Amino acid sequence: MPSGIAWPVRVYWEDTDAGGIVYHAAYLAFMERARSEWLRAAGIDQRALRATERLQFAVVEMQIEWRKPALHDDLLSVTADIAERGRASFSFAQNVLRGDELLVAATVRVAALDADTLKPRRLPAALL
Repeated sequence: MPSGIAWPVRVYWEDTDAGGIVYHAAYLAFMERARSEWLRAAGIDQRALRATERLQFAVVEMQIEWRKPALHDDLLSVTADIAERGRASFSFAQNVLRGDELLVAATVRVAALDADTLKPRRLPAALL
């Protein structure tokens, strides 16, 4: 498993409010992309996992601290790293940075769900 990744994100107008400040919900999409890239770097193909194991992931909890705003045209780095593993879920520690400046810090818990019933289920041994 990768120890952590940093995913580059450029801020576009569609990510901002009328004042050119990144809208708070846009950070959720930025962090989703970084988590998806972390899974890809770990060799986890989410589409194949759903098709063969009938397993999918869903965010079930987020703790977010917005410290400073990002602005239109900023180049950001969005990190993702595993903070905690459970039997049916895992948590990511995520940051959004502009250079060395921390803008957003988050912890995101993701649960494993049965793709047919959408009920929680244990992660396969290979993913633990």
